[in-house]
Amino acid sequence: MSKLYYSEDGHVVPTLCEEVTTYRRARKVLHLPRTSAPGTLYLLARSYKESPLPLRVSVNGTEISPIPPGNPIAYFWYRVPVEAARLREGANTFEFWTDAPAMNAWSLAMEGGYANPESAISDDEGRTWRNERMGYLNVQRGEYVARLRLAEGEDPPPAAMVWEDASNPRLARLRKIMPPVTVDEGPLMRRVRALSSWLSASWEHTATGRAAQYAPWDVETILAWGKARSGHDGQLAITMCVHYGAAFVSCCQAVGIPARCAVLMGTPNGYDGHFVTEVWFEEYGKWVMVDPNSDAILFKDGVPLSITEIQRAGDDLSGLIEWGPGAEFQRTFPHMVKFAKENLEKGLCFRHRSIWHRADFQSHPELTPPGHGSTSYCETGLVWEKRDLKDFGMFPYFGDPAYFDAPPRVS
Repeated sequence: MSKLYYSEDGHVVPTLCEEVTTYRRARKVLHLPRTSAPGTLYLLARSYKESPLPLRVSVNGTEISPIPPGNPIAYFWYRVPVEAARLREGANTFEFWTDAPAMNAWSLAMEGGYANPESAISDDEGRTWRNERMGYLNVQRGEYVARLRLAEGEDPPPAAMVWEDASNPRLARLRKIMPPVTVDEGPLMRRVRALSSWLSASWEHTATGRAAQYAPWDVETILAWGKARSGHDGQLAITMCVHYGAAFVSCCQAVGIPARCAVLMGTPNGYDGHFVTEVWFEEYGKWVMVDPNSDAILFKDGVPLSITEIQRAGDDLSGLIEWGPGAEFQRTFPHMVKFAKENLEKGLCFRHRSIWHRADFQSHPELTPPGHGSTSYCETGLVWEKRDLKDFGMFPYFGDPAYFDAPPRVS
């Protein structure tokens, strides 16, 4: 057994994080119980491609093994073993710095929005500290994304699903812009396929390699920014698989179809993941996978498949995928053709799965992540399978098959 200790939700805006140098040092405090067990420090950080310098780390004033440079593509999880002798009951202080005089060696991921964070920054090699005017531009106030898993204790049970408020006026508005076939009382599969095809063909998939301004999880804003290819500050917006999935789930709930977001990963801590959805089909008694980005649903012998069934199907899914009309639009973009052939059809992204425990994006936009998919997965709202604890120890929630297979709660 083990337990994760953390003080943030992983809601990271990757363009507003922290830089560390030999002068500029970052500090994070985590509160731990009395323990005689070792721990694993998980740090979401990014090393610069040009720099050979390691990230230096201390625990309660004692320097431990530095972190060598790693993946420079985006913010990535680094693991550091911490001996039990370095830890103590109560407040534990972790500090991070480099030997670079300029901001060109290491960045630390940061979540803003805290009134009195227990993270701090120093500009004088650690002599004085402040927990305001943080981040590389000195305009943030937040927590660095650093977590510690102790080799004793037990994580809490996974969070229960939170559904959209059916009386929210935004849902009535969505019903007016959705295709009529999705709003009527026809066969569920016909409605689901029509909604998936409509969203898939509504805008070009634009990921972090092509843009930096992340679209919020608001259906009408996603549609507007995606179609116009212009969003906040007039910049090209990130409107990727995440946004197809979030829009699909909100639209489903607007017409009374139970749906939730599923976050997939091929390689732990990698960049071969995907964001899809699951729809509850009462006639099959299961959650069915729907990919509204690629406009794909998988079938076997005429029956749509769940993610669990897809995982069992092996590494060649090409004969199981049934593409909708939206796939023709997506195939006009080379990067989506490559993704379909090298990832989706090979089942790569389905190797590890989680669900997003909230679906109330229209009622509570303040609780939606501001950059999911722009870094290695880091949001604590994700619930992973218990079998993946070893590789996903930086997350606090893990569910058994019964959790993932349970039907939606009837309110």
